[in-house]
Amino acid sequence: MSWRGRSKLIEELAMVLVKVRALQVGTFTLSSGKLSSYYVDLRAVPSFPGAYRYVIDAYMALVKNEVGLDKFDVIAGIPTAGLAFSSPVALETGKPMIYVRKEEKDYGRKKRIEGSISPGSRVLVIDDLITTGHSIRGAIDAIKEEGGEVKHVAVLIDRLEGGKANLKKAGLTLHTLTDILELVRTLHERDEITEDEVKAIRAQVSRRQ
Repeated sequence: MSWRGRSKLIEELAMVLVKVRALQVGTFTLSSGKLSSYYVDLRAVPSFPGAYRYVIDAYMALVKNEVGLDKFDVIAGIPTAGLAFSSPVALETGKPMIYVRKEEKDYGRKKRIEGSISPGSRVLVIDDLITTGHSIRGAIDAIKEEGGEVKHVAVLIDRLEGGKANLKKAGLTLHTLTDILELVRTLHERDEITEDEVKAIRAQVSRRQ
């Protein structure tokens, strides 16, 4: 994956995420109870307009250069973090947007999809991160139940925990701007993190791949 300006985009993105503390390095306890040598939470980004604008521009570069604007008719966001990025990307591209509820409604049609989608519509799914890909797969199943066709998924960061392979098995193509190892390597080159911190993250990724 390479296009003009990508390397510089990722370098600047890494610094932006650290500045707004959307990417932190250290020792963290995840919601699963597991320990992690880094923490990434893009839900913090919209609170910082400059960083938010930069991240949306990064998504637009990914969608234009990797997916192609002619490859999809509709954008689908995944709550909650995915919606913060799918909405402005839909506006920028002029494409209609739907989103997938975490749980189906307990009233009316009891559907999981909010918005209008026509049978046969080609849907690009947008989320913030991918870990194993299981939550994305669940959202895609809901889109297909409404008649949408999904072949492409776009996320900003791959945590390198098997998500890409899991989507590939389902016939889906994952498009990512970067991954956690590329980000931390960039931060190390900019003297933002130590060699030991890089090694800890590499070891964590190796255990979970």
